[in-house]
Formats: sequence, C-alpha cells, structure tokens
Amino acid sequence: MKKRNTVFILGIFSILVLIAAQLIIIRGVWEQKDEMLYFRYRSLSQDAVASLRGRGSTDVFDTVRFILRAYSEQVVKELPGIKDTVKLNEKKKEIFNYCSKVLNQEQDLSEYLSKYLESRGFDKNFNHKIEIINLAIIDSDTTIIFQSEPFRSGRPPDRSGYETALKESKSSILVNRYHREDNNYTLDFNYFIDFSDKRRLILRETSASLGMSIFSILVVVIIFLVTYKNLMEEKRLSNLKTDFINNMTHELKTPLATITVAGKTLEMEKIRADDSKILSTAKLIGKQSIHLNQLINMILEISMWERTQFELDRKNVDIEEIMNDIVNSFKSGCGNCAELSQKYTFSGKKADVDVVYFTTMINNLLSNAVKYSDKDPVINVEGYAEDKNFLISISDNGIGINKSDQKHVFDKFYRASSGNIHKYKGLGLGLYYVRKIAEAHGGNVNVSSKPGKGSIFTITIPY
Repeated sequence: MKKRNTVFILGIFSILVLIAAQLIIIRGVWEQKDEMLYFRYRSLSQDAVASLRGRGSTDVFDTVRFILRAYSEQVVKELPGIKDTVKLNEKKKEIFNYCSKVLNQEQDLSEYLSKYLESRGFDKNFNHKIEIINLAIIDSDTTIIFQSEPFRSGRPPDRSGYETALKESKSSILVNRYHREDNNYTLDFNYFIDFSDKRRLILRETSASLGMSIFSILVVVIIFLVTYKNLMEEKRLSNLKTDFINNMTHELKTPLATITVAGKTLEMEKIRADDSKILSTAKLIGKQSIHLNQLINMILEISMWERTQFELDRKNVDIEEIMNDIVNSFKSGCGNCAELSQKYTFSGKKADVDVVYFTTMINNLLSNAVKYSDKDPVINVEGYAEDKNFLISISDNGIGINKSDQKHVFDKFYRASSGNIHKYKGLGLGLYYVRKIAEAHGGNVNVSSKPGKGSIFTITIPY
C-alpha cells in the first residue's frame, strides 16, 4: 500500500511540475505576443498620423477647434466675474468636462485610423480615449483650468506621454500628443486607442501553442492514469493468484493428508485383521482420491479456458424440466441442506444449452447459497421468459456481498474477504465458471446483494 501511494504521489507531482512548466511557457508566449501587439498597433497608428500630416488638408480636429473657439470666447467673459474660490473651482471643472466631451465626440481621427488599419489588413475595431493634460483660458491673465503632473513637472511631452500610457494600461496605445492654441485658450491632449478585445487577438495568435500545450498535458495525464490503473490491476491479479495458490495448496493437502493417514492405517495389523475396517478405509481413500482428481481437473480446465474457448455440446431441452432436475438433485445430494423453493413461468419454451455446463452453472450458485450462509439456508429459485431470454434468479438469505466486492466476484480467483481473512474455504473459481458458462451460451449474469441480507444472482440465457 505504501509503495502504491508513493508511485501515485510521485506521478501526480510530476504532472503538476509539467503543468507548471507549461503555464510558465504559455505565460511567456502570451506576454511576448502582448508586447508585439502593442508595438505593432502603435507603429501603425503613428504611421497613419504621419500620413495624415503629409496630406496637409486637415488634422481631423477642425470641428473641435471651431466649437472650442466659440466656447472660450464666452468663458473669457464669465471667469473675471467669479471671485468665490469654490464657484471658481466648479466652473473650472465644468470647462474641463465640456472640453473633454467635445474632443471625444467631434474628432474624426478614430474613423480615419479604423480605415487605415483595415487597409493594412489589421483589426479595425478599437475604442479611443482622449486625455487632456493641459488646459488654460487666456485673456489679460492666464487661468489654468487643468494640468497633469507630468506636464507640471516639465518633462518632455512625447516621452512623458508615452511612459504614462505604457504605465496605465498595456491595452491603451498612445497614438500622438496634440497642442492647440487659439486667441482665448491653450490645449494639450493625448490621443489613445484601446483594443477592448485584445485578449481575443492574442488568443488567436497563440492558439496553436496553447492547443499543443493543453494536448500534451492531456496525453501525459491519460497515459499516467492508464499506466497507474494497469499497475493496480496487475497488483490485484498478483494478489489473487497468490491467494489462489495458497488456497489450492491447502485444498490439495487435505485429501493427500487423508490418503496418507489411511495408508498408514492399513499397515496396522489389527486393522488388516478386520475386513470391515479395511473396507471403510478403502472407501475413504477412494473418496479422497476422487476429490483430489476433481481439483486436478479444475486446474486443467482453467489452463484450457485460458488457451481456447471451450466448445458447447448444445441440446434443445425444456428449460423448466432441466431446472427441476438440477434443483431436486442438488437438494437430495446435499441431504436437504437447505429450504428450497421453485417457481417457473417458462410457458413450455425450450433452449439450446449444454446440459453438463448448464448444470454446473446452477449447482455452483446453489452451492454458494448454502456455503455462504451463517444460518439455516433458505433458497428461492425463480425463472421466467422475457424478450427472447430466459431469466433465472437464485436468491438466498446468506451473508451477502459488499458493494466494493460485487464488481469483482465474477473475476478469476477472486474471493470476497474481511481484511486478509477468508472465513469460507474456496478457490475463487465458482462464480468465474458461472460467468464463463453464461457468456458461452450468449448470456450474462449479475448480482444484487446487501451484507447480512443475502444475495440474488440472475442469469440471462437467450432462446
């Protein structure tokens, strides 16, 4: 158990390391694509502005200039009459908001950039943002409405604007800084473009790398799970085989020991002088020899079934008749060892079955019902025809089977146990034979059971 846990933990740890490495690689690729996208669109947008300047006919802010000129002429008349500081600050805020609104709504640069990007084969959908960094109203005196910190500090315009944009958001790209002066105002502002679906653009470019990373992780995880499952299955089969060898050794030793003791008994002079004792000892030897031969034949059958599928000698028989014969023979053979009841509704239908193997299959289930019972066995055998199948159920009042054991009870050598202790003798082959025989007839077998409540085995055989 400790070794199994160690293998599992090491495997999980290795997968986590692989995932972490892949995430680091993906993150690096993502950041690289992010930087490339930023500089690509910044270069394109600045080329567009340079191209616009080269045309000389317009700077696409003509409407803005006209509106702000008229507005500044009005504001110049109002500001000198405001002496209260609070009202003056409110007026400055009003002027700032109005100018910002006009800049964003009345400019035509966004439309021009969109067409320019589309003509170059790039994504044309973006949001724009205009950021005022200096606004002042000029009359006989200059009234500062707003100044950003970089502008007040006197840093170079282009450099400070670029650093500010880069620091604020990698998705916001500074296109250009503009300076406007008129009779009554001076204005400096930055024009940004912002790709709100930037992640989609990056994802599209990194989809191949991302897909390969995810695929490789899934392949490694699947291989690990399959390998671990096979390892556990091999371990389970190894334990079952070891258990089988131990049980078979014990089963073989019992008749051999009895035969040995009986042989030594026959060497005793007083036994040889009594014909009745000689006869009883000989019968004991014969009985144990038959049991030993059955065990050997069982081992040979296992080997045969492993190599090839056994062939059925099918005969068309009345299924109800053969069931009555099997159950009645079992009841008399075990000396009325159980309370047995039968109920069949086969309606006289017949089936092609191998009588010998079919009998072995039913007898194994009846024997288990008696064997795995901690009280007087009560067995109910029922059968009926449904959808071109015979269904035969054998229920008992035995010890039952745990849910975890139910999916393995038909496996070769498997024996339900409590811990490592098997209370009842056996080789773990009875139910394995039942399943093999049912499947050889084209049917199947399943079990329903609760510990302490008994079990119900249902065989399905087509007719």
